[in-house]
Amino acid sequence: MRRAQFWLSLTSGLCLIHLQGGYRGFYSKNTINLTPKVVNDIHKRGGTILGTSRGGHDTSKIVDSIQDRGINQVYIIGGDGTQKGAAVIYEEIRQRGLKVAVAGIPKTIDNDIPVIDKSFGFDTAVEEAQRAINAAHVEAESIENGIGVVKLMGRYCGFIAMYATLGSRDVDCCLIPESPFYLEGEGGLYEFIEKRLKENGHMVIVIAEGAGQDLLAESLQSMNQQDASGNKLLQDVGLWISHKIKVSAKDSDISICLADPTYMIRAIPSNASDNVYCTLLAQSAVHGAVAGYTGFTVGPVNGRHAYIPFNVCSSMFLIKSLKLIFRSLWFYFCILTTRNSPKLATEICCFLILLGTLRYSYL
Repeated sequence: MRRAQFWLSLTSGLCLIHLQGGYRGFYSKNTINLTPKVVNDIHKRGGTILGTSRGGHDTSKIVDSIQDRGINQVYIIGGDGTQKGAAVIYEEIRQRGLKVAVAGIPKTIDNDIPVIDKSFGFDTAVEEAQRAINAAHVEAESIENGIGVVKLMGRYCGFIAMYATLGSRDVDCCLIPESPFYLEGEGGLYEFIEKRLKENGHMVIVIAEGAGQDLLAESLQSMNQQDASGNKLLQDVGLWISHKIKVSAKDSDISICLADPTYMIRAIPSNASDNVYCTLLAQSAVHGAVAGYTGFTVGPVNGRHAYIPFNVCSSMFLIKSLKLIFRSLWFYFCILTTRNSPKLATEICCFLILLGTLRYSYL
């Protein structure tokens, strides 16, 4: 946002305002003029001065507000759901024939936006998640049969858990929503835990918040409740998995350390990598809108920054699935190489090359 304000004033002399409270801000009349003085130090702070909210997406009211205020450029910052909302706003503006440019900027630590290589905030989240993993490893290692459990964000995508696991190298088991698992029986989680404790005397488990929700729902007989944005309300899988492991151990003397740094990760300032990336996203969005483009999200695709139509980002289920499969198999390949399974690792590597070619040729 700081870079967007700078480039707008530099390239076109336009005034930038921000609407507080997510989509509700369009019709709640809470606006602040973003002058250079206001945005000067915001990159050093965590969180967002824009504010966030769940729900509140009334398309007609939002576009009415845009029209009444005389706004001619709208920059919408957020994740997968936010970009889908931006697509709906753009379509309503187009149908009304308004001369308003709508540009999306991908900002979500979950990294769950299709097509683009990564979203702003992801690198910072992974870096901070490793601190929690390191702490859990120290605690687990300091006691006999110690188990460190780290719950990380990732409702439908386990990218944070996956990349933090690869970066840490102290994790024995990583559980993500894309890869179902089971607890009991041969090849189950309990068997693996028992084996690792016998071998090492301690272990670390990283679990994304969306992993194992099917097992948890069966165990707690929970209802399918939703939040204001229509997302399924998740149960606390960290507490649940810790309890199940403790119960399964029966008479075994194990100690479990549960770390849940989810909101601490969201609240920290962005690191250097994300700061540079944010600058590129802001510049791309401003240049696109000023040049007359509309209905697009900015972001790198195969290493090159591009303007991606909203309908592509919001409806390309195939590409999103390929992105998830590609990165999950890449993660599996890395684990295999560290576990000394060269034959199977080679087969997975060949499949990754084929899958990557399919994804990129489709784009």
